Amino acid sequence: MLREIRELGFEYAELSHGIRLSLVPGIIEAVENGEMKICSLHNFCPLPIGITHAAPNVFKFTSDDKRERDKAYRYSLQTIEMAAKLGAEVVVLHLGSVDMRPYTKKLLRLVEHGKKGGAKYERICLKAIEKREKKKEKHFELMKEILRDLEVEAEKRGVKLGIENRETLEEIPFETDFMLLLNDFPDGPIGYWHDMGHAQIKENMGFIEHKMHLESLADRLLGVHIHDVQFPDRDHCPPGTGDIDFDALKGFIKPDHLKVFELSPRLNNAEVMEGVNYIKSVWGEG
Repeated sequence: MLREIRELGFEYAELSHGIRLSLVPGIIEAVENGEMKICSLHNFCPLPIGITHAAPNVFKFTSDDKRERDKAYRYSLQTIEMAAKLGAEVVVLHLGSVDMRPYTKKLLRLVEHGKKGGAKYERICLKAIEKREKKKEKHFELMKEILRDLEVEAEKRGVKLGIENRETLEEIPFETDFMLLLNDFPDGPIGYWHDMGHAQIKENMGFIEHKMHLESLADRLLGVHIHDVQFPDRDHCPPGTGDIDFDALKGFIKPDHLKVFELSPRLNNAEVMEGVNYIKSVWGEG
């Protein structure tokens, strides 16, 4: 796996939330032999015991169930330890969600059929916002308890924690709460991880303006997941084949930020490299 990535010309890779425990010895060997460097890990990595498929939300920091929160902490700590062992700079985190009915897919189908801004769309949006605002405080406090503990462990190991923006309305942090959350963790290893596809989906739904959102958090930015979105929500497409205005975003992406291409496994090598070359043509080689 890592050799194939290296042969495409990449010096670094992110390990995803689909890495089975059985793959770890080979990954460590590849890193120690200099075949590949690891820049970041996406929680949970390796997969928790008993989980056989990619499952970044299997244990939520926000859960009412203390046993689930304990597992979320334990397996997140395992990811941090793995990152430190491999010399990775950042662990990307999903923090959880508010316990409420899912509204995102219903809204996206309305957007797809040109009904964004209509009476039904506005009614569902209002209901979703009211419910999540009413319920969020408890979930936020549960999440911050775990995050405070992980902050201490990450700092000990020299690993940063990137809180990723999410594509659904139910997951936290909500865009309006990102800065408040980051202000609670001002000086340690916790920062912001920007997923370009997720932000574009939220823009397509009318909840944010992509460029403005990234600009507001640029001072805390650790890295980005790079992929494109074909309207309204087909993500993980090669850059340059969808709706994201990468030129408008390039001013916020600095040389020291991690840049990870997060592309669909359905793509062939030529499609991957076309996307990479498109980004280089817009952002330069940095």
